Amino acid sequence: MAFDIDMIKEVYSQMSERVDKAREAVGKPLTLSEKILYSHLWENKPNQKFTRGKDYVDFAPDRIACQDATAQMALLQFMQAGKENVAVPTTVHCDHLIQAKQGAVKDLKRANETSNEVFDFLESVSSKYGIGFWKPGAGIIHQVVLENYAFPGGMMIGTDSHTVNAGGLGMLAIGVGGADAVDVMAGMPWELKFPKLIGVKLTGAPQGWTAAKDVILKVAEILTVKGGTGCIVEYFGEGAKNLSCTGKGTICNMGAEIGATTSTFGYDDSMERFLRATDRNEIADEANKIREHLTGDQEVYENPEAYFDQVIEIDLSTLRPHLNGPFTPDLATPVGELGEKARKNDWPIKVDWGLIGSCTNSSYEDLTRAASIAQQAVDKKLIPKSDFGINPGSEQIRFTAERDGLLKVFEDLGATIFTNACGPCIGQWDRSDRKGDEKNTIVHSFNRNFSKRADGNPNTHAFVGSPEMVAAIAIAGRLDFDPMNDTLINEDGEEVKLDAPQGIELPELGFDVEDNGYLAPKADGSSINIKVNPDSNRIQLLDPFDPWDGDNLMGAKLLIKAHGKCTTDHISMAGPWLKYRGHLDNISDNCLIGAVNAFNMKTNFVKSQLDGKYDAVPKTQRAYKAEGIPTVVVGDHNYGEGSSREHAAMEPRHLGVRVVLVKSFARIHETNLKKQGMLGITFDKESDYDLIQEDDTFNFVDLKDFAEGKQLTIELVHADGSKDTIKANHTYNATQIGWFREGSALNMIKKQNKA
Repeated sequence: MAFDIDMIKEVYSQMSERVDKAREAVGKPLTLSEKILYSHLWENKPNQKFTRGKDYVDFAPDRIACQDATAQMALLQFMQAGKENVAVPTTVHCDHLIQAKQGAVKDLKRANETSNEVFDFLESVSSKYGIGFWKPGAGIIHQVVLENYAFPGGMMIGTDSHTVNAGGLGMLAIGVGGADAVDVMAGMPWELKFPKLIGVKLTGAPQGWTAAKDVILKVAEILTVKGGTGCIVEYFGEGAKNLSCTGKGTICNMGAEIGATTSTFGYDDSMERFLRATDRNEIADEANKIREHLTGDQEVYENPEAYFDQVIEIDLSTLRPHLNGPFTPDLATPVGELGEKARKNDWPIKVDWGLIGSCTNSSYEDLTRAASIAQQAVDKKLIPKSDFGINPGSEQIRFTAERDGLLKVFEDLGATIFTNACGPCIGQWDRSDRKGDEKNTIVHSFNRNFSKRADGNPNTHAFVGSPEMVAAIAIAGRLDFDPMNDTLINEDGEEVKLDAPQGIELPELGFDVEDNGYLAPKADGSSINIKVNPDSNRIQLLDPFDPWDGDNLMGAKLLIKAHGKCTTDHISMAGPWLKYRGHLDNISDNCLIGAVNAFNMKTNFVKSQLDGKYDAVPKTQRAYKAEGIPTVVVGDHNYGEGSSREHAAMEPRHLGVRVVLVKSFARIHETNLKKQGMLGITFDKESDYDLIQEDDTFNFVDLKDFAEGKQLTIELVHADGSKDTIKANHTYNATQIGWFREGSALNMIKKQNKA
């Protein structure tokens, strides 16, 4: 079934004219990314050339997707916007609040019991405002979107950083915070700085153990976790055509790990096959009519250096399988070389778990490739040395995989089949085999491997690989195992070797499902009353943030100077805290508890300037708020890397933090801070970070003159009375300064609606 086919037909009917006008405005051939961007301008008139990395541009996305953890805050904000219905097709997917523990049936039952209040809230709000609702167990948001909503040449935004997964079907799909989604739901333009473009030319075809996952693991090594910031990564070349649609999705998915705005591929035969296999023949037929506009112009790909800001070339025929990690997704090591590196760095060689699934690698093809390795283990009488966990991507995939015997292969190997949900990938994992902070190693096919990410243990060394490589290493139970060259001893004492994986791109008997988990909204939701128990500890209606008083900000105290990597996981942890995503005050008790204090190298232990004592960050900040004292958070490079969760911006704002001053921001987090009325600024001189002392007071002496393109001056007053004056930069435009003045972007929306 093709959802929203009339909308898609309208996009396609206008694309030829808009692409032609854009090409004329730009004055040269266009990349695919430019075609989609220019054909989705809010004003519908591609009559000017925008400067990459500089111009802020208003866009009109085609649709929105929200997962349950972020949807709560997004919908709580939308409820204040005064609208009767969402302005563009929108869906909510319940995939984050299901903990992996005993297996799919028991885990889903427990989730429906413990989080029923949240699920009921999301379902009722969705039905009221015309939002499609996918029930718990229906699947992981990004796989469900790929199977049902993604379409070549479209633009979508989603309240999850891995929304970019839909680039595997030729979209520009971009992760945003909930406030951005609210703008579009309310019928307003969505603002984005026009991205720079990175072209990745792929040649050859993957061989043997090399998978699509290895492409992005290699790209992550090349670009690092911040090398894609402010950029769209566009993949092209004959090698791209040798990858499946879901393989392309895997590559785009992990583009979030290099900070990229999004990633995409041009429309090709693999995408057409996937559309038809997922019962969307009508979309494939329409896409074929404008096929030349759903990929970059030929001149671009023949001479990419003239059209992209950076070009990378990867030969898939020679690309080796990789494992990335631990603790960062850009630390890449070719399989076979990891043993030496692990011993040198004292990483545990023994592997305790192999986890297959997540939004990155849970397609039918992924399961077949991993199952081909698992079947060999069964046939060759190998006893796995590690535990196995499997998360299918959707109920459609699970049902089809069960029908085709794939799940039984894993079960014969002793694997636990978890719910069609995120599970361990986002810390929703009740890991019974580990206690405390014991040092250990796991391998998984997920996208992120930050400290504490999967199980809350800072000493879990997590390595990212393809599903088939995860299966092989889990069977061997050793990080230094190289399935391409090494052998294993089976239960008969025989030496056996694993053959290269074999995958099936699409099920030979077609996809099948009895209940995909979708609930359509009511045609008229005006009679639905959304009730929130004022005593609930899960859902809390929002109070607007206070507007800026227009004066300079004086006497602000340092809350924390964060050392090194400070991701959204450090600012607002997931795992057990996910249950409070709809209750701003409760979840604020995790605010910055994972950030490392630069003055004592401890987490959740900062000095209060009220009494000189050290205590937890949230408790210390609540004391400042009670006294009416504004505070400042100082950070390092790429501050806010990782998830799109706007809680990492809303929590400090709620608790009274006024300014975040860092060396550099991750894109989504910087936008989230702006949307919530925070002052997010960067050091003009990065070395000024070193001037910040533990007892500092900050005076923003010219904030009352806050203006686009104008630096801010900060007077640092140290405990001994000495002072330093530093400069800070910002990227606020006139509209964003308006958000700051009004207290938040949502406040501005409400003000405009009343006017």
